[in-house]
Amino acid sequence: MADRSFLAQLQGFSLTTAEILYRLPDYPSVLQTYLWQDYDVHPRFPKLTEFLSFWEANLDGKLYHVRVASRALLAPAELKRVDGEFKLH
Repeated sequence: MADRSFLAQLQGFSLTTAEILYRLPDYPSVLQTYLWQDYDVHPRFPKLTEFLSFWEANLDGKLYHVRVASRALLAPAELKRVDGEFKLH
């Protein structure tokens, strides 16, 4: 059986990382970082949106900033024209 993450990539999911900055409940002037990573669909990010909705509804730390990075791991190969050939030995 194929790996779950590989099958997700074939269906258009890409590895998504979110850096979440949030305020500590007892010390609102202090920011804490949380990293979230999963396979999600760019550009709507439904899994990340669901996670952030859960955060706001159930956790005390108020969200301050969310930075998202996404990259498709399976992509068409890039071909480039070579202008010369170099030989060693």
